[in-house]
This record gives sequence, C-alpha cells and structure tokens, in this order.
Amino acid sequence: MTTWKLPAERTSTSPTPDDLVARREGAAAMLGGALTEGVRVVAADIGGVGCVVCEPAAPHANIVWFHGGGYRLGSADGSKVFASRLASITSARVVMVDYRLAPENPYPAAVVDAARVYDAILADPVWNVVPTFAAGDSAGGGLALALAVAARDAGVPVPAGLVLLSPWADLRNEAVSYTTNATTDPLFSLASAVEASGQYLQGHDPSDPYVSPVLADHTGLPPALVIASTDESLRDDALAVASLLAVARIAVELHLVPDTQHVWPTIFPDHPATLPALEDIARFVRRLSN
Repeated sequence: MTTWKLPAERTSTSPTPDDLVARREGAAAMLGGALTEGVRVVAADIGGVGCVVCEPAAPHANIVWFHGGGYRLGSADGSKVFASRLASITSARVVMVDYRLAPENPYPAAVVDAARVYDAILADPVWNVVPTFAAGDSAGGGLALALAVAARDAGVPVPAGLVLLSPWADLRNEAVSYTTNATTDPLFSLASAVEASGQYLQGHDPSDPYVSPVLADHTGLPPALVIASTDESLRDDALAVASLLAVARIAVELHLVPDTQHVWPTIFPDHPATLPALEDIARFVRRLSN
C-alpha cells in the first residue's frame, strides 16, 4: 500500500451496545429488494477489504462507494440493491466497500480501509483503464471526501470526481440545521450524530481533517457533485462542503432537493426525487469520464 499520512490504528475502548447489534440487523433487512437486471453482482476482496462489485456491460468508470450509517451501521451487502441500480444508470462499475465499523474499529480504521481499496483499484491494470470516482452517502460521503484529501496529501492521484450524498463532513456536530430541521429529519438527529461520533472517535480530535474534511485544505481536490435535502440535519454540512470547495476554486455542483429525506436515493427507490438524483450522478460521471 502507498504510504498514506494516516494516524496509527487504535484498539477500541468502547463496548458494542446490544441495541447497536439489533439496529445493524434491522438496517440490513430494510434495504432489501431485487437486484437490477443486466448488472453482475459479486463479492470481492479488494486490497484486503471486503467489497461488493456491481458491474454492468462495458463499464466506462469505477465508482468506489462508501455506505452511510454513522460509521457504525451498514454493510456492502446491505447496499447492493442500490449499488446495482446505480451501476446500471451510470454504466459504471460500482464498488461498495465494507469498511470496518465502530465502535469495534475506531478511527482511522474506515479511512485506512478506504485507502486500501482505492490503492488496489489504481494498481489494477484492467480496472484502471477507466476513471475512478470516490462517492458515498452520509458518513460514507464524509469518508469519500476524506479519502480524496488523504490521497492528495500522500501524493496519490486524486479521484476523477466526488459524489457526495448528504455528506456527514463535520463531526463537531455544530451545524444549525441539526436544530432547524430536527422535526423534518427522523433519520439522523443531533443525538444520533453525537453518539455515533463518540463511538467512532473514542477520544480522537473531531477537528482532524480526515475526520471532518470540511476543515481540510481543499486545494487540488477533484470536481464534486453534492446532493442533499433541504429538510435534513446534514443540509449545512452539504452547504459547507460545496462552499469551501468553491472557495478553493474546485468545480462543484450543489443540488438541494426539498420534500426529501436524508440519503433518500439509497433507501427510497420509488420516491419521485430518486431517479432524477441518480440521473444527475450519471451525467456527472459521464462528463468527467469522456
């Protein structure tokens, strides 16, 4: 693996709550459904990290996607229905990464796993003939942005672009939208953010730019597409990411969609705003892949 400038991995000091185990099982069950026809879906070990690869015919790009769940919930397998649909719409190979979860694996385990997968894809002579994008939803969106910052810092080629869906990019959890949108966001409250960040950080500084990439130097990062709901707690994280990238003279598109929920394209396939969001991602990826 390339020498990335990441902190040493740490042993967890926090037990896994029983209710978190139950929530993980419930989250996996909620994201069921049929895989998209015409997309090959296989489990794979990439860089020593478990992944689910969703591959359409003749992919013109790779999308390395990091699922959401506050760094403590979610799985690649549980997200494969969404990933297969995304692969079909974008005509891209989607790699859903099963990065290690907290509290069993505190920061920087997730970032280390992201770097391992990204390194392996860049080193693959077959896969690396097409551009590779970093993407994710919620915590996974923050992780994708952190990966791009870490790659830039390590002298590794940055992704061709970033797709950030409702990114949790500031684990200080001080955004005003946690309060103003408390009644319209049932999925990710301030209390949930505080609990999840505590389990992930376990005493580590939330101002670390690989934890809260809104605080990073954004110079040299790739173009980004940021999508969020006007009504969610992480609206202001999305606004901050887009604004700071623009200040750094990075091309950025920001789509704020009303009457939607946090990470709606990943969990509500039939919502009227879901297909337009996926088509926006497809246009973004295709434009940067030509």
